[in-house]
Amino acid sequence: MYSNEELAKIAKRIRRNIIKMVTNAKSGHIGGAFSATEIAVSLYFNEMNITQANVLDKARDKFVLSKGHASALLFAVLSEKGFLPEEELLTFRKINSKLQGHPNMHYVQGVDMSTGSLGQGLSTAVGMALSYKIHNQDFRVWSLIGDGESEEGQIWEAAMAAAHYKLDNLCAILDMNGLQIDGDVTEVMNPFPLDAKFKAFGWHVLYADGHDYDQLQAAYKEARTIKGKPTMIIAKTVKGKGVSFMENDYMWHGVAPSAEQAEAALKELED
Repeated sequence: MYSNEELAKIAKRIRRNIIKMVTNAKSGHIGGAFSATEIAVSLYFNEMNITQANVLDKARDKFVLSKGHASALLFAVLSEKGFLPEEELLTFRKINSKLQGHPNMHYVQGVDMSTGSLGQGLSTAVGMALSYKIHNQDFRVWSLIGDGESEEGQIWEAAMAAAHYKLDNLCAILDMNGLQIDGDVTEVMNPFPLDAKFKAFGWHVLYADGHDYDQLQAAYKEARTIKGKPTMIIAKTVKGKGVSFMENDYMWHGVAPSAEQAEAALKELED
Protein backbone atom coordinates (compact mmCIF):
# COMPACT_ATOMS: atom_id res chain seq x y z
CA MET A 1 0.00 0.00 0.00
CA TYR A 2 1.21 3.48 -0.86
CA SER A 3 0.98 6.22 1.75
CA ASN A 4 -1.09 9.33 1.10
CA GLU A 5 2.14 11.30 0.73
CA GLU A 6 3.43 8.90 -1.91
CA LEU A 7 0.10 9.00 -3.76
CA ALA A 8 0.16 12.81 -3.71
CA LYS A 9 3.61 12.82 -5.34
CA ILE A 10 2.39 10.39 -8.01
CA ALA A 11 -0.64 12.60 -8.65
CA LYS A 12 1.58 15.65 -9.15
CA ARG A 13 3.74 13.81 -11.67
CA ILE A 14 0.61 12.68 -13.50
CA ARG A 15 -0.81 16.20 -13.63
CA ARG A 16 2.51 17.54 -14.92
CA ASN A 17 2.54 14.92 -17.66
CA ILE A 18 -1.06 15.73 -18.61
CA ILE A 19 -0.11 19.40 -19.01
CA LYS A 20 2.85 18.46 -21.19
CA MET A 21 0.78 16.03 -23.29
CA VAL A 22 -2.09 18.40 -23.98
CA THR A 23 0.17 21.41 -24.56
CA ASN A 24 2.35 19.49 -26.98
CA ALA A 25 -0.68 18.14 -28.84
CA LYS A 26 -2.40 21.53 -28.80
CA SER A 27 -5.61 19.67 -27.92
CA GLY A 28 -7.02 17.51 -25.16
CA HIS A 29 -9.05 17.60 -21.98
CA ILE A 30 -7.33 18.84 -18.84
CA GLY A 31 -10.23 19.89 -16.61
CA GLY A 32 -11.91 16.49 -16.29
CA ALA A 33 -8.57 14.67 -16.21
CA PHE A 34 -7.43 16.76 -13.24
CA SER A 35 -10.73 16.36 -11.38
CA ALA A 36 -10.36 12.57 -11.52
CA THR A 37 -6.63 12.27 -10.85
CA GLU A 38 -6.86 11.20 -7.20
CA ILE A 39 -9.64 8.74 -8.07
CA ALA A 40 -7.50 7.06 -10.72
CA VAL A 41 -4.32 7.13 -8.62
CA SER A 42 -6.00 5.54 -5.60
CA LEU A 43 -7.54 2.84 -7.82
CA TYR A 44 -4.43 1.94 -9.78
CA PHE A 45 -1.91 2.11 -6.97
CA ASN A 46 -3.81 0.91 -3.89
CA GLU A 47 -6.96 -0.88 -5.03
CA MET A 48 -6.88 -2.78 -8.31
CA ASN A 49 -4.68 -5.82 -8.87
CA ILE A 50 -3.33 -4.72 -12.26
CA THR A 51 0.39 -5.12 -12.94
CA GLN A 52 2.60 -5.59 -15.95
CA ALA A 53 2.85 -9.26 -15.00
CA ASN A 54 -0.91 -9.92 -15.03
CA VAL A 55 -2.10 -7.38 -17.59
CA LEU A 56 -3.02 -10.08 -20.13
CA ASP A 57 -4.75 -12.21 -17.51
CA LYS A 58 -8.53 -12.17 -17.91
CA ALA A 59 -8.85 -13.00 -14.22
CA ARG A 60 -8.03 -9.62 -12.67
CA ASP A 61 -9.76 -6.36 -11.82
CA LYS A 62 -10.81 -4.26 -14.82
CA PHE A 63 -11.15 -0.50 -15.24
CA VAL A 64 -13.35 1.27 -17.77
CA LEU A 65 -12.85 5.00 -18.35
CA SER A 66 -16.40 5.73 -19.44
CA LYS A 67 -15.58 9.46 -19.77
CA GLY A 68 -13.07 8.52 -22.45
CA HIS A 69 -12.14 12.09 -23.37
CA ALA A 70 -10.04 12.09 -20.17
CA SER A 71 -7.65 9.69 -21.92
CA ALA A 72 -4.60 11.79 -21.03
CA LEU A 73 -5.21 10.84 -17.40
CA LEU A 74 -5.36 7.13 -18.18
CA PHE A 75 -2.22 7.21 -20.32
CA ALA A 76 -0.30 9.17 -17.68
CA VAL A 77 -1.39 6.68 -15.00
CA LEU A 78 -0.38 3.71 -17.17
CA SER A 79 2.99 5.34 -17.72
CA GLU A 80 3.46 5.63 -13.96
CA LYS A 81 2.61 1.93 -13.72
CA GLY A 82 5.30 1.09 -16.26
CA PHE A 83 3.08 0.26 -19.24
CA LEU A 84 4.29 3.22 -21.33
CA PRO A 85 7.66 4.98 -21.45
CA GLU A 86 7.24 8.57 -20.28
CA GLU A 87 8.67 9.99 -23.49
CA GLU A 88 5.92 8.28 -25.49
CA LEU A 89 3.33 10.43 -23.71
CA LEU A 90 4.45 13.35 -25.90
CA THR A 91 3.09 11.53 -28.96
CA PHE A 92 -0.42 12.03 -27.52
CA ARG A 93 -2.97 12.86 -30.23
CA LYS A 94 -0.32 12.84 -32.96
CA ILE A 95 -0.86 11.13 -36.32
CA ASN A 96 0.11 7.43 -36.09
CA SER A 97 0.42 7.56 -32.29
CA LYS A 98 -1.27 4.81 -30.33
CA LEU A 99 -2.13 7.40 -27.69
CA GLN A 100 -5.32 8.68 -29.25
CA GLY A 101 -7.72 11.30 -28.00
CA HIS A 102 -9.82 8.44 -26.65
CA PRO A 103 -8.29 5.22 -25.28
CA ASN A 104 -8.03 2.25 -27.63
CA MET A 105 -7.57 -1.18 -26.05
CA HIS A 106 -6.02 -2.55 -29.26
CA TYR A 107 -3.15 -0.06 -29.17
CA VAL A 108 -2.26 0.45 -25.51
CA GLN A 109 -1.55 -2.39 -23.10
CA GLY A 110 -3.40 -1.81 -19.86
CA VAL A 111 -6.42 -0.16 -21.46
CA ASP A 112 -9.27 -2.55 -20.66
CA MET A 113 -11.91 -1.01 -22.94
CA SER A 114 -11.98 1.40 -25.86
CA THR A 115 -14.21 4.31 -24.92
CA GLY A 116 -15.21 7.72 -26.19
CA SER A 117 -18.89 7.83 -27.01
CA LEU A 118 -20.30 8.99 -23.69
CA GLY A 119 -22.54 6.54 -21.85
CA GLN A 120 -21.19 3.41 -23.49
CA GLY A 121 -18.37 2.75 -21.05
CA LEU A 122 -20.66 1.93 -18.13
CA SER A 123 -22.55 -0.52 -20.35
CA THR A 124 -19.36 -2.39 -21.20
CA ALA A 125 -18.42 -2.43 -17.52
CA VAL A 126 -21.78 -4.05 -16.81
CA GLY A 127 -21.00 -6.72 -19.42
CA MET A 128 -17.59 -7.42 -17.88
CA ALA A 129 -19.05 -7.72 -14.39
CA LEU A 130 -21.82 -10.00 -15.63
CA SER A 131 -19.23 -12.24 -17.32
CA TYR A 132 -17.31 -12.54 -14.06
CA LYS A 133 -20.55 -13.54 -12.32
CA ILE A 134 -21.43 -16.14 -14.94
CA HIS A 135 -17.98 -17.70 -14.71
CA ASN A 136 -17.83 -17.48 -10.90
CA GLN A 137 -14.72 -15.32 -10.98
CA ASP A 138 -14.09 -13.22 -7.88
CA PHE A 139 -12.80 -10.03 -9.49
CA ARG A 140 -14.15 -6.53 -9.62
CA VAL A 141 -14.94 -4.05 -12.37
CA TRP A 142 -14.48 -0.33 -11.81
CA SER A 143 -15.84 2.39 -14.07
CA LEU A 144 -15.35 6.15 -13.97
CA ILE A 145 -18.21 8.26 -15.30
CA GLY A 146 -18.85 11.99 -15.41
CA ASP A 147 -21.77 14.01 -14.12
CA GLY A 148 -22.18 15.56 -17.56
CA GLU A 149 -22.01 12.06 -19.02
CA SER A 150 -24.87 11.01 -16.76
CA GLU A 151 -27.15 13.09 -18.96
CA GLU A 152 -26.83 10.25 -21.50
CA GLY A 153 -29.77 7.83 -21.54
CA GLN A 154 -27.47 4.84 -21.95
CA ILE A 155 -26.07 5.45 -18.46
CA TRP A 156 -29.51 4.71 -17.05
CA GLU A 157 -30.04 1.64 -19.19
CA ALA A 158 -26.74 0.33 -17.87
CA ALA A 159 -27.71 1.27 -14.33
CA MET A 160 -30.96 -0.65 -14.65
CA ALA A 161 -29.20 -3.73 -16.04
CA ALA A 162 -26.52 -3.68 -13.34
CA ALA A 163 -29.12 -3.72 -10.60
CA HIS A 164 -31.27 -6.32 -12.37
CA TYR A 165 -28.34 -8.75 -12.53
CA LYS A 166 -27.27 -7.95 -8.95
CA LEU A 167 -23.75 -7.00 -10.02
CA ASP A 168 -22.17 -6.50 -6.62
CA ASN A 169 -18.77 -6.91 -8.31
CA LEU A 170 -19.30 -3.61 -10.15
CA CYS A 171 -18.38 -0.25 -8.64
CA ALA A 172 -18.75 2.99 -10.56
CA ILE A 173 -17.27 6.29 -9.46
CA LEU A 174 -19.03 9.47 -10.53
CA ASP A 175 -16.64 12.38 -11.02
CA MET A 176 -18.97 15.13 -9.84
CA ASN A 177 -17.11 18.31 -10.74
CA GLY A 178 -20.31 20.13 -11.71
CA LEU A 179 -19.07 21.38 -15.09
CA GLN A 180 -19.11 20.18 -18.68
CA ILE A 181 -18.02 21.60 -22.02
CA ASP A 182 -20.89 24.12 -22.23
CA GLY A 183 -20.94 25.18 -18.57
CA ASP A 184 -22.65 24.17 -15.34
CA VAL A 185 -24.31 20.76 -15.67
CA THR A 186 -27.44 22.08 -13.97
CA GLU A 187 -27.84 24.65 -16.74
CA VAL A 188 -27.02 22.36 -19.68
CA MET A 189 -29.27 19.41 -18.76
CA ASN A 190 -29.75 19.05 -15.02
CA PRO A 191 -29.13 15.41 -14.01
CA PHE A 192 -29.54 15.94 -10.28
CA PRO A 193 -30.31 14.49 -7.79
CA LEU A 194 -27.95 11.77 -8.97
CA ASP A 195 -27.79 9.96 -5.62
CA ALA A 196 -31.57 9.59 -5.43
CA LYS A 197 -31.72 8.41 -9.04
CA PHE A 198 -29.10 5.70 -8.60
CA LYS A 199 -30.75 4.57 -5.38
CA ALA A 200 -34.09 4.38 -7.22
CA PHE A 201 -32.39 2.27 -9.89
CA GLY A 202 -31.27 -0.20 -7.21
CA TRP A 203 -27.70 0.84 -6.52
CA HIS A 204 -25.91 1.21 -3.20
CA VAL A 205 -24.73 4.84 -3.09
CA LEU A 206 -21.68 6.15 -1.24
CA TYR A 207 -20.15 9.60 -1.02
CA ALA A 208 -16.54 10.78 -0.96
CA ASP A 209 -14.36 13.81 -1.47
CA GLY A 210 -12.78 12.82 -4.78
CA HIS A 211 -9.47 14.41 -3.80
CA ASP A 212 -9.21 12.75 -0.36
CA TYR A 213 -7.39 9.41 -0.43
CA ASP A 214 -8.72 8.29 2.95
CA GLN A 215 -12.32 8.90 1.93
CA LEU A 216 -11.83 7.21 -1.44
CA GLN A 217 -10.19 4.14 0.10
CA ALA A 218 -12.94 3.88 2.71
CA ALA A 219 -15.56 4.00 -0.05
CA TYR A 220 -13.75 1.30 -2.06
CA LYS A 221 -13.53 -0.84 1.07
CA GLU A 222 -17.26 -0.50 1.77
CA ALA A 223 -18.11 -1.23 -1.86
CA ARG A 224 -16.40 -4.61 -1.52
CA THR A 225 -18.75 -5.53 1.33
CA ILE A 226 -22.01 -4.80 -0.53
CA LYS A 227 -23.88 -7.88 -1.70
CA GLY A 228 -26.68 -8.17 -4.24
CA LYS A 229 -26.38 -4.75 -5.87
CA PRO A 230 -23.81 -2.55 -7.64
CA THR A 231 -22.22 0.43 -5.90
CA MET A 232 -22.00 4.03 -7.04
CA ILE A 233 -19.46 6.29 -5.35
CA ILE A 234 -20.41 9.93 -5.86
CA ALA A 235 -17.11 11.75 -5.63
CA LYS A 236 -17.26 15.54 -5.23
CA THR A 237 -14.39 16.98 -7.23
CA VAL A 238 -13.02 20.24 -8.63
CA LYS A 239 -12.63 20.64 -12.37
CA GLY A 240 -9.02 21.54 -13.15
CA LYS A 241 -7.92 20.62 -9.62
CA GLY A 242 -4.29 21.43 -8.89
CA VAL A 243 -3.79 24.52 -11.03
CA SER A 244 -5.31 27.68 -9.58
CA PHE A 245 -6.32 29.39 -12.82
CA MET A 246 -7.93 26.20 -14.16
CA GLU A 247 -9.98 25.26 -11.11
CA ASN A 248 -13.79 25.50 -11.41
CA ASP A 249 -13.59 26.99 -14.90
CA TYR A 250 -15.51 25.07 -17.55
CA MET A 251 -13.44 26.76 -20.26
CA TRP A 252 -10.65 24.31 -19.36
CA HIS A 253 -12.82 21.32 -20.27
CA GLY A 254 -11.19 20.82 -23.66
CA VAL A 255 -8.70 23.63 -24.28
CA ALA A 256 -4.94 23.33 -24.54
CA PRO A 257 -2.86 25.87 -22.62
CA SER A 258 -0.49 28.27 -24.32
CA ALA A 259 3.22 27.85 -23.69
CA GLU A 260 3.05 30.56 -21.04
CA GLN A 261 0.03 29.01 -19.34
CA ALA A 262 1.67 25.59 -19.40
CA GLU A 263 4.80 27.01 -17.78
CA ALA A 264 2.70 28.62 -15.04
CA ALA A 265 0.77 25.39 -14.47
CA LEU A 266 3.93 23.30 -14.24
CA LYS A 267 5.33 25.83 -11.76
CA GLU A 268 2.31 25.31 -9.51
CA LEU A 269 2.73 21.54 -9.77
CA GLU A 270 6.35 21.46 -8.64
CA ASP A 271 7.19 19.31 -5.62
